[in-house]
This record gives sequence, structure tokens and C-alpha cells, in this order.
Amino acid sequence: MAATGLVVARHDDGLDWHLLNDFQRDFPLQSRPFARIARVLGCEQARVRERLEHLQSSGAVSRVGPVFAPRRVGASTLAALRVPPRHLPEVAAVVSASAAVNHNYAREHAWNLWFVATAADRLALARSLREIRRATACPMIELPLLTEYHIDLGFDLATGARVRSQARAVPAGMPAPSAAERALMAAIECGIPLTDRPFRDIGRRACLEEAAVIGRLRDWLADGTLKRFGVVVRHHELGWRANAMCVWDVPDEAADRLGTRLATCDGVNLCYRRRRAGSRWRFNLYCMLHGRDRVEVRERLRVIAGHCGLDRFPHEVLFSTQRFKQRGASYAGRSHG
Repeated sequence: MAATGLVVARHDDGLDWHLLNDFQRDFPLQSRPFARIARVLGCEQARVRERLEHLQSSGAVSRVGPVFAPRRVGASTLAALRVPPRHLPEVAAVVSASAAVNHNYAREHAWNLWFVATAADRLALARSLREIRRATACPMIELPLLTEYHIDLGFDLATGARVRSQARAVPAGMPAPSAAERALMAAIECGIPLTDRPFRDIGRRACLEEAAVIGRLRDWLADGTLKRFGVVVRHHELGWRANAMCVWDVPDEAADRLGTRLATCDGVNLCYRRRRAGSRWRFNLYCMLHGRDRVEVRERLRVIAGHCGLDRFPHEVLFSTQRFKQRGASYAGRSHG
């Protein structure tokens, strides 16, 4: 438990740790979810809600809510800017101000500002990227997802690894969500309120009955629209203070074999294949590694690369140096700061 950081270690009854670790997925989708969690953990519902409120206010928890699968309900891409270092803070502020951007990080590379943009559809995404390019006047590369080899089902606080699932090609041309579904996405994308009946409260925002909200969320989990629903943690605040995006230039015909193997390695987070950007960015295989410090991350990378046979391919390690923005993706066309 100590490895996860001071915010968890302060409470020796273990409640915070179980809330953070056990309910990132399989969150009870029922009328009174926090009462159910309280019964499982053997405590009062009021204490569950009080501790989650504290974990949110301290930054350890981003939200309790959905994690949507890329391109199942809209369009998204990873992108990077090449920013003169002296202008990085102001350019990052411009990027973070975009309602389309949900993650925005500085990383150690000539391409030094990395962000994820999402939108209701490809046209809206392209429009947002054009606006960012125009507002920043910086070179940009767009790196859309092709295949996920490691589906995000949560982050194991004991090991620093995400829970694994099978590889999945990213579908294109999914049916557009209905107006009711978009209303629910808009109501829930920032998380559920920590109230006695949160899905009833979400339903009021979206003009839906509580049962319809719960039923739709269950359907989205079953059909893959949602990767998971539950507690979404922030790694840095929990003691995993070093994170690196590791990228390789591998033959396209070998990417699935290597990516599938890479995704099985302990400590690997978010393993995927992305489109190259020509001579400006030749890398196509990615994974994220988290550790308590850079030494731990580099050692883990050395072991993993050797095990998978990736040490013979060109690669880069891009450590994060600053987090400018992190929140849930917005697909419903609403603005969020």
C-alpha cells in the first residue's frame, strides 16, 4: 500500500486503497451504487462518499465515471506540436483552452507538446485541429489510433500496470449516437455526482429515467462503447511520478505480433499502433510505462524491449515533464474548461 503514495497511506484501515483499486471497473451500476460499495467494504455509505470526495479534491481521483473507447462514439487522435521551449507555457495554455482537448502534456523531445483531441465526428475533430494549428502557429503531427493491444480496464495500484484485455482493431464508421445518447454522454462525461442516487441525478440532466441511464450504461459496456465505468485515478498523485511514452519504428507487417506480445508484459500501459506521420514521425508502435522514478521506468523498458525483441528497432523514450490538462474525453459537442 505504501507504494501508491501518501494520499492512500494516511488511512490505515485500507478504505482509500480499496476504493481506488477495486472499483476502477465492475462499478455497481444500480440505483444506489455507493450503498452497495459500502456493504462490500463493510462500512457506512456516508464514509464511502466522504472518502471519494476527499480523493477527488486531493487530485488522486479524476472522476467516477465512464472511459469511452476511441472512435466508438466519435473521433479522436493523438497529436503533437513542435514548440519553441521559451513559448511552451503560453502555447500549452492555448491548446488546453480547446474544448476538444482532454489530455495535454509536455514531453522531452523536439515534438514537445502532446495532446489528445476528441470530437463528435471527424469533421468537428478536423476543425478543432485546424483552430489549434492556426492559434499556435506551430508545426503539428496527427497520429490517429489504428489498433489497441492493451485495453484500459483500470490501473493496478500494487504493480503500476493496467488490467489487460484482448487486442482490438479500432472500428471506423460506427453508427452515430442518438440524440438521447448524446444527451447522456454530455451529462456523464465528467463523472457522476457522489450522491445517494447518482444515476437518477444524471438522468435529470439528460431528461432520462434512472433505469434508462443504468440500462444504457450496461449496454455500452457490453458492446464496447465503454472500456470501463468506475473510479478514474491520477497516477502522479498516487506516487507513480515518472511516466514515459515509448515508441518504436517496426515493420507494419510485424506490428500486430510485436504489439500483442508487448501488451502482455508487466508494467505496460496503453499499448497501441498508430499511423505514422511520414518522415516527420516514423514511429508506429507505442506503450506507456509508469514508475516511481525514471530509473525504474528505464529498467522496466530495458527488460521489456529485450523480452519482446524490440531492442533491435529504432525507438524513442519521451518522458512527461508537465501535465497541463487531464480530464475525460468530450464527444457530445459541449464545451468544458
